[in-house]
Order: sequence, then C-alpha cells, then structure tokens
Amino acid sequence: MKLAFGTVGSVGTIAGVGAGRLVSAALFFGVSMTAVVIGVTGAVFTDTENVGANTFTAGTVDISTSPGSAVVTFPTMAPGDESVGELTVTNAGSLELRYDVTATTSENTFAANLDMTIKTGVTTCTSGGFGTDGSVVYGAADLGSTSGIEVISNRVLAGGASEELCIKVALPIGIGNAAQGLTTTASFNFAAEQTANN
Repeated sequence: MKLAFGTVGSVGTIAGVGAGRLVSAALFFGVSMTAVVIGVTGAVFTDTENVGANTFTAGTVDISTSPGSAVVTFPTMAPGDESVGELTVTNAGSLELRYDVTATTSENTFAANLDMTIKTGVTTCTSGGFGTDGSVVYGAADLGSTSGIEVISNRVLAGGASEELCIKVALPIGIGNAAQGLTTTASFNFAAEQTANN
C-alpha cells in the first residue's frame, strides 16, 4: 500500500511540474510572438505621391466680321449696276465653329429684284475680279426678305482662323420702271456654334 501511494504521488508530482513548465513556456512563446509581430509591423515602408495641377478650361466660340456694316452699298443704282464688297469672317475663339448667315431686309419688293451672289476664295474682290475665280456659296438669288433668308449654312471655321466672303449685289438690266425710287436695307446676321460633339 505504501509503494502504491508513493508511486502515485511521484507520478502526480512529475505531472504537476511538467504542467507548470508548459504554462511558462506557452506564456514566453506568446510574449515573444507578440514582440515579433509588433516588430514586423513597425518595419513596413510607406510612401505617398500627389498628382496636382489637373486644370480644365472651357473653350470659346467667338465669331466676328469686318467691316461691321455697309459692306455693299449703292445709293443711286441703275439697271445693270452692281456693288461688290469683301467681308472678313473671323473665329476669334479657341474652338472650331460652324456658322450660318441670314439676310434680312427692310422691305420685300426691291430686295427680291436685287440679285446677290456670295463667293469664297476670290483673289481680287472687285467688280472686275469677281468672275475670275472663287467658289459660289450663295446665289445668284434674292438679297433677302423681311422674314430673313438663309444665305450661308454650316460654314466651318477653325479656331483662330478667318476667311473672306466676296459679296456682289446687282440690279438686273431688265428691271422695269416699277423699281424706280425703291430702297431697301439689308442686314447679314451671323450665328455660330461649336462643331465638337455637335
């Protein structure tokens, strides 16, 4: 009976000592792992970069003409007379544009008797040079009307570019006496819009 108690007691003592050491080892391992994890986290390299100056500016559509008035005029026209004048159209904006021109007159009768022709690319925009070269973009047709006649449509002009329109207005030789003393005033109205995404 004493031997059995002693044997059992010895076994119990060895098991107790082994458990204590195991707990101590586990605690030490846990603390060591915590230290390793903390050490690894603190050693990560980082960096940042900023990409600035992302600037946006809206383009512009800006059409202008020169001269601003009286490009073609004739105060005492007789049958067979004609008036020729040059009009410079400028796109002062940064975007490509397309423009339309509408001719509006102060009355209809005399305006319908006057024949207008508009050309581009005329080397010498005079009565003598008008028929020499260039391309017709309107006419010969009526000068305009009180409600307006579209004489140019969808004419494209690059940003910063300009072009010359050579305009001729003629009173036909066969006009009747009913036209004597009539007068009309024409206005050329330019409307422009961007071509991009349109």
